[in-house]
Amino acid sequence: MRTLTVKRQLDTDDVAAVHELLAIAERVDGHRAVDEHRWLDMAQGGRKSFAGLVAWQDGHDHPVGYAQVSRGRQSWALDMVIDPHHRSESLSIGPEMLRAALEVIRSEGGGHVHLWVYQPSAVHDEISARVGLRRGRDLLQMRRPLPLETPPPGLEVRAFRPGEDDARWLEVNNRAFALHPEQGGWDLDTLADHLREPWFDPAGFLLHEREGRLAGFCWTKVHADHDPPLGELYVVAVDPDFQGQGLGRQLALAGLHWLHDERGLTSVMLYVDAANRRAVAVYEDLGFVVNHTDRAYVGDVDPG
Repeated sequence: MRTLTVKRQLDTDDVAAVHELLAIAERVDGHRAVDEHRWLDMAQGGRKSFAGLVAWQDGHDHPVGYAQVSRGRQSWALDMVIDPHHRSESLSIGPEMLRAALEVIRSEGGGHVHLWVYQPSAVHDEISARVGLRRGRDLLQMRRPLPLETPPPGLEVRAFRPGEDDARWLEVNNRAFALHPEQGGWDLDTLADHLREPWFDPAGFLLHEREGRLAGFCWTKVHADHDPPLGELYVVAVDPDFQGQGLGRQLALAGLHWLHDERGLTSVMLYVDAANRRAVAVYEDLGFVVNHTDRAYVGDVDPG
């Protein structure tokens, strides 16, 4: 028999159990199981309109599945993972969790929904179809080797200063990603959660100032648990007032050189929306190629 618990805030035991589930899934699949931003929000206290759904099965002392619901400014986000040892039951566990998650959304007034799946398969297509979701956005993970063949861009950058640059950075980030469902709409608490992450390194959070203003940034990340360690262009953005000058490309180059020259990394990756052809073209020009595709399944939920 299977039971499903729905909580607006996970307790300590829930967080530990789900964290272990996510770690197991990542080791088996070779990629993260749910969106990092949203998991942090849930694990560290959650925000309004968050819910975590944990599936338990008789005879097992660990969750067999987990899903979470979060409300963005323009739509709802769903994430889901099923224990690798129970994936033969995916077409039962998956729809059960998602139907309960969609009911949470219905009770909160409904709206547009994105279910993000990393490296989707035909099983994910079937699970999504069974709960009325269809294929939507594709997100590309692109990679390239380091070092670069080109010299550093000569762009003056400096390291982010936690506690001093927070407000200015938030303003630029939210202007640059005003329509982005995940990266836009950050606040001080969201930023603080990320600055507390073990991987955070202010030296690799590169800011470029122009005309006395923060014009853009390249936030890098090192996946030290990857073998060998893997760099990431985590977020690259330019304030709208400074766009159209090639600054995004220069910031990306600065980040790539930093990851190799300062951290000795030999490979780097990034995520980019497949529909953002301009950004994809920039990264292709920098030598990135598609490693795999992640997908959003979308739909609309009527209010309850």
